[in-house]
Parts: sequence; structure tokens; C-alpha cells
Amino acid sequence: MFEIGPGKVAAKTFFDVEFPKGHVGVKSFDAELVDEEGNSVPLYEAYLHHWFAIKYHAKDWNMLKIIPKNPLEGAIYIRNEGKCNSYILPAYWGLGGESRGTKSNIPDPYAVEQGNPSYVPIGYEEKWLLNLMVIDTRGTKHRKHCTECRCNRFNLPKNFYNVTLGIDGKPLSSNYKGGIFCCQDNLQCKLKKDFEAPTRKLALRYKITWVEWNQQQIPVRFYILDSTDRVRTNGSQIIHDCQSEFTIPSNNGKKHSPPHIEKANIPIERGGYLIYGTSHMHTGVINATLYGQDGRTLYTSKPTYGDGKEPGNEKGYVVGMSGSYPKPGSIKIKDGEIVTVETRYKSGFLTGAMGHMYIYLADRLP
Repeated sequence: MFEIGPGKVAAKTFFDVEFPKGHVGVKSFDAELVDEEGNSVPLYEAYLHHWFAIKYHAKDWNMLKIIPKNPLEGAIYIRNEGKCNSYILPAYWGLGGESRGTKSNIPDPYAVEQGNPSYVPIGYEEKWLLNLMVIDTRGTKHRKHCTECRCNRFNLPKNFYNVTLGIDGKPLSSNYKGGIFCCQDNLQCKLKKDFEAPTRKLALRYKITWVEWNQQQIPVRFYILDSTDRVRTNGSQIIHDCQSEFTIPSNNGKKHSPPHIEKANIPIERGGYLIYGTSHMHTGVINATLYGQDGRTLYTSKPTYGDGKEPGNEKGYVVGMSGSYPKPGSIKIKDGEIVTVETRYKSGFLTGAMGHMYIYLADRLP
């Protein structure tokens, strides 16, 4: 649980969160934002920008009989099978405002294997963290712009651009108009004059379904593919350069401008049968499509936009992204195949746009 007030950003990380114990196969992982009483909170009050579940191996200090100053000292973070550089997009599960309307369940007999003791180094324990970003848009002057993390809509410190490092580890350019770096914890989106409302306590409520692991389960490998990944090679080495987010330029008010397209060609070192696919996108999205190297469509993920007020159907927000469950064995990505991630947004100035495609691959069929 965390506290948040009007216009404020809460960017939080919770370590050692509750997760199924033992050697299990996770079938689904769903989450939503709720208040102290457990009521669903609508996106137009508190916008769930993203939540991520990330696995890590922490030292078993009880086994080592040491009381550490920092319990996370020596922790090893275990990323998904996607190849984004450094710390970018490492999660095993995670979505955003579309969480309530996006499926995460994996069909039988497939599951995401977790807790296999043979994969945990001696002296370590497998643990999980939840990272989230929430923007309280109650009383804000420009609610939509706050959800886009537009820098000029926030009360930023005077030296913000000098002391803030971008995704490349260098000081943020003054040309950076919006995105996750302008939505740091406790920053303030500008409020309407004289607006007042109490702070409130919110929480990310999550539900995991799982089965005990056995020989009947078939493991799937999870990948996050980023449409901003500018893949290049250095000899035989493949170098990934994911930006995680992007800005869509202004269309200068033109009514019939073509959509904004981001496209990445990404080699999949170890292929497999496509079991499920979906995507994480923001408001303004048209669709996201994954293509095979031969141009065949592997799947397309489309948004559902809300048209009401109730949580899960908020007007103007993306409240779901469709998923694809191809007939088992009908779609296979070959080892080393170069797939193309293509994301389409409506034209018009938009900051902090994202284009992340999620795929689950299996080595074999039942």
C-alpha cells in the first residue's frame, strides 16, 4: 500500500512480495489498482501507468548466519528471455492501464515454470519484486498530458535536466518532452487553481493462479519485444538498443495524417511454438503486429477503448489489449528467425508512448 495526493506521482518498488512457494507452473498473473477498502479505482482518478513483476535471487542470510546492513546486497536480477539491453524491460509479467481487460492466462498444459531449485544458486533464495507507477490525476489542469508524463505539465526542479540521467545513462536532453523520467516518484503534475482533495492510500491487488509442477506441464519462455529496439551487429555479436518509450511528433493539426509507426527487426535466438501473445500500449494506439521473417502475420494485438465511467470501462482510455491463442502447432518461430515488431499509433503529439509485444514460446507440443 502507498499514499498519493492530487497530481502526485507514485513510482514505487516493493521487494519480497508474496508469490507461490515451491516448484510451480504459473498460469496467470493479473493486477489492478484498489483503494483501502478494496474498491477498484478508475483510471481517470489514478492512472496505472505500469506495473512489473521481476524475479531476483537474494542471498539467504539465515543460511549464511549474517545480519546484513543491506538485505539486497549481492542480489541477482533474473530477466525474461527478451534481449533488451541492461535493465530495460526485465519483467516476467506486467501491464498498465489496460490490465483489467487484458488476458494473461496460459492454456493447458502450458505454464511459466518458477521456483525450480536447480536454477537457484546455493546460498540464495528466489524472490519477487513489484515495480509500479501511478499518477493521481484528480484536479489536474491537463489530465491526459499528466498520464503521458509531459514534462511541461509537471513542477520540475530547476536543475532537473542537469541532474536527471536518461535511459542511456547520460544527462537528459532539454529536447526530452515527456516520458518516464518526468514521472519520478513524488513529482507533481500541475493542479487547477485552489483545487484541494485529501491524500489517499492505494494498493496494487494482484491474483496469481498456478499448479504444482509435474511432468504433464510444458514450460513456456516469456519474451518482451520492444518496437524501439535498434538492433545492430558487431561481427557475430548482436547488440540491442531498446529505448522503452518514444515521442510521436505533432501532425500540425492535419486531420488525415497517416499513423505513426515504430518498427524493429529482432532476431529470436531460440525459437519455438507460439502459445500466446499480447502487448502493452498506451492511449492513442491503433494496433501492434508481430511478423515472421517471411512476412507472415504471427498475431495482431488491438486495443479496447472505454466508453463509460466504471473501472475497466473508462471513457477515452485503453482498457484492454487483445491477445492471440493460435491453434497449437500452427505458428512456429524458427531458431534465429528475425521477427518484426510493428506498433501503430494515431498521429499527433504524444509523449511516453510504448510499444511492447509479449510472446510465450514452447519447445514442444503435447
